[in-house]
Amino acid sequence: MTTHDVIVVGGGGSGLAAAIEARAAGRDVLLLEKNPKLGGSTAWSVGSVTASGTPHQARKGVQDTPEEHWRDMAGFNGDLDPRDNPSLRRVLADAMPDTFRWLLKHGVRFYGPMPEPPHNKPRMHNVLPNSRSFITHLEKAARKAGVKIQCDARAKALVSESGRVTAIDCETPDGVRRFHARGGIVLATGDFTSDPELKAQWMGPQEAKIDGVNITATGDGQKLALPLGGRIINGDLALGPELRFVPPQKRNLLLSLPPWPLLANLMAWSLDHMPPALLRPFVMSFVTTALAPSPDLFSEGAILINKNGEQFADELDKPAYALPDQPDKTAYILLDQRMANLFSGWPHFVSTAPGVAYAYVEDYRRNRPDVFHAGATLDELAAKLAMPAAALATTVQAHNAKAGNRPTLGHGPYVALGPVRAVFVHAEGGLAVDHEHRVLGAGDVPIPGLYAAGSTGQGGLLLKGHGHHLGWAFASGRRAGRNAAMDIA
Repeated sequence: MTTHDVIVVGGGGSGLAAAIEARAAGRDVLLLEKNPKLGGSTAWSVGSVTASGTPHQARKGVQDTPEEHWRDMAGFNGDLDPRDNPSLRRVLADAMPDTFRWLLKHGVRFYGPMPEPPHNKPRMHNVLPNSRSFITHLEKAARKAGVKIQCDARAKALVSESGRVTAIDCETPDGVRRFHARGGIVLATGDFTSDPELKAQWMGPQEAKIDGVNITATGDGQKLALPLGGRIINGDLALGPELRFVPPQKRNLLLSLPPWPLLANLMAWSLDHMPPALLRPFVMSFVTTALAPSPDLFSEGAILINKNGEQFADELDKPAYALPDQPDKTAYILLDQRMANLFSGWPHFVSTAPGVAYAYVEDYRRNRPDVFHAGATLDELAAKLAMPAAALATTVQAHNAKAGNRPTLGHGPYVALGPVRAVFVHAEGGLAVDHEHRVLGAGDVPIPGLYAAGSTGQGGLLLKGHGHHLGWAFASGRRAGRNAAMDIA
């Protein structure tokens, strides 16, 4: 048993931000991470941070304010706007200018700002060289500041004494250990995109079968708080399920680059000054790896087939929901010659990073040979996919007979892109919190000693659009860490 001033549970972006700020307040801080190394969903992210009043905006002559950012965020909500938390949205927008500079101070580098409607001004900043940069630099800052970090420690239960959360029990390689906190305990364990139990409860049984991008995002923080009276808000909302190409066996060049500030600065200069033709192969290594195939592929006639050569869903009606019931939970996107030619140039792209680049069929052939398969005939393509040729031919014939107003599959050569799988990217269901990031219990009264940040403490805030989930992770983490540091019993 050990005692610390502040305990942070979760070693992703929000947890590291909380630990660094609590340590900056002069507290003894312990950070617990269940995985062998730090990272969380932050390390899996595209790496966009959306903020106003940044030095990057100033260099481009963009005059922007938190008030405008707060107002524009509501434009993403659509019919869900009544379920948003405008006051927490204000907390995020107001905190982002300083949070962005805080990231820069710790060595993180960005390219941008990039436009993303309905934002009325460019605010999206993309990390360089990749999202591991956040973890590398913040872990270095935390260790340098004296934060104690223990990995392979999975939190199992919170301990309360006299109505206040005072300790946490964890499974470790040395057995179950109890860690006591004089001040606050911050839950920063991410969302529950990979937890079948919470997804079944909040979304449904079919959603429970679908994995998250981060397979270790299992709602640990939410589960810890529920027995103490905590509650989840917007648990039924998520980005996904959507189709994603399976990741490559080997990390591509972009994801393998070390997060050195000098290299990141060189990349930022190159993106501003080098001819796009020279940069395209580099950028494509990212766009063809991390992003979803466009639904327009199916509108233009492409179909989904499983490994048995069978069409199993209406591609225009949420096909990702049907994928978990297919062999290996995967499928292929089948295109004929007309479609492959169509998706070889603007405006018909296979995938895109908004405002950055567009990837076409040829880009997948060049950059992702593991998911690009071509055959002059259906038989040849089936052989390359180890798929029954007769079943594939029957599927195409049956599809064309019932296609109706949809384009039919014509002659080859044919292209199959895949395997694709269904995934949840992130979930909106976080614990109810107040403006100080204290977890709310029965009657919306704060649970003494307990805080939550990032997706764990999203509090009903809707984070639509790129760059808002990471922005909330860092902004709420910093604030929760500072408040936990001041909450010494």
